[in-house]
Amino acid sequence: MTQTIAIIGAGIAGLATGLALQQEGREIILIDKDAPPPTSPDQSDADFAFKEWQRKGVTHLRHSHAFLARLYKIIRDDYPDLLTALLNAGCRELTFEDMLPPALAKNYVPDSEDKDFTILSSRRSTFEYVIRKFVEAQPGITLLTNTQVTGLGSTRTPDGTLMLTGIDIKTANGENDHIATDIVVDAGGRLSFAEKWLETKGVDITAPEAPTGIIYYTRHYRLRPGQSEPQRSEAPATGDLGYLKFGIFPADNDHYSITLAVSEEEEELRKAVVDPDVFDATCAAIPGLKPWIDASRAESVSRVFGMGKLFTRWRELLPDGKPALLNFYPIGDAYIRTNPLYGRGCSFAFVEAEGLKQALNTHTDPAARLAAYVKYVEKEVRPYYTTMLKQDAQGIKASKALLTPNRKRSLRAKITKSFIEDALMIALRSDITLFRNFVRGFQMIAPSDQWLKNRRAVVKIALAWLRGKRRNAALYPPTPGPKRAEMFRRLALSAEADINRLATDT
Repeated sequence: MTQTIAIIGAGIAGLATGLALQQEGREIILIDKDAPPPTSPDQSDADFAFKEWQRKGVTHLRHSHAFLARLYKIIRDDYPDLLTALLNAGCRELTFEDMLPPALAKNYVPDSEDKDFTILSSRRSTFEYVIRKFVEAQPGITLLTNTQVTGLGSTRTPDGTLMLTGIDIKTANGENDHIATDIVVDAGGRLSFAEKWLETKGVDITAPEAPTGIIYYTRHYRLRPGQSEPQRSEAPATGDLGYLKFGIFPADNDHYSITLAVSEEEEELRKAVVDPDVFDATCAAIPGLKPWIDASRAESVSRVFGMGKLFTRWRELLPDGKPALLNFYPIGDAYIRTNPLYGRGCSFAFVEAEGLKQALNTHTDPAARLAAYVKYVEKEVRPYYTTMLKQDAQGIKASKALLTPNRKRSLRAKITKSFIEDALMIALRSDITLFRNFVRGFQMIAPSDQWLKNRRAVVKIALAWLRGKRRNAALYPPTPGPKRAEMFRRLALSAEADINRLATDT
């Protein structure tokens, strides 16, 4: 008997789910409300998709992306032909060696595990375009475009639990239809309407939201003919200035992007940096970014894309240990919404898709399937989500402190700052084993803070702290960028406006 699975949304989460669930005896229907990607006879598909593909359902399509080692490893091990297609399209493999701090790079000796720390890097549009073409070619998968899901079919179990039985759609030619399904996967992302549909059926899957404290701004660049990316230097290409976080994202086919994440409290900077000239001037003031925007090296190929209203959220599917509803599985941002700063959204989606595959392949009872899915995701994703919430809260607190005149840091805050800057970061920049453990956690190969609980790691960090700043001097990176007042002076912005506003609001 064929099992029919409808996947609402054909972004990366929906495509990952289609890949994971595909097997003999299943009919998978991917529903995309947007038009299919365009093709061009005289441009590469990747470049044309970046310029012309309209994805109203994917608001972050043209923001910076990096695809972590956990995601890379899934593709490499489970879908080698897809990895080949991605690399042929220009996607890049950034290796563990590429991540090493200068002091460790000098004497680097490869370890067999290092190959598992590779990440994929490309424009999001390229990554999604290639996966989409790969998924469309798989047997048992149908992709409907320009198709709107307008509602959900359902029934009730004997104990009153809502059970989904299908989806209502409006087709590309404007006709209404109903598709009976065994499973409904919500991969509708940030703009999913499932919450509203279920509310009309008496099911509440709303979840508390936590702020990220940032606004995201991205601009894309392309190397000029004959030019290459800047050589690595001591000046960090990613960093946190308190009022501003920044990063370089190498991409495919001689492209790369720069993202500036501005504190929500910094209204003056937020309003200004959307101007391309101000964006580039901000980058020019940061040593690690300056060579990347050199006009003789590269040219800008996009406007500045902004993305706000960023918050985190985790939907509860088993309130009080009982299913909220059955045969419904949210995935990606429709399930767990994260701060894009950490680059984990796409990796979470691939991991969740793997968990759903295991749940559906192991259990036939709908309640048991849901419980297995939730258990898997809790184990594999929750540690990173919890760490992210803590880091977001710390970032919001730090950015507000910058706008508080004459602030006095507590002794605990001073010790914490010294521990991070003078112990933890120094130890990571000088010990390859510690750095591997850190990367293992950051890249989702192991729980993010597990390595910090290791006794040997604690001793090494403590010893780095005890050596003191003078003996560790060579291990400190250069200052990542100007302080707030200096940056605002360079940009001809008022450094006092937001300080005064915050004081008035308080």
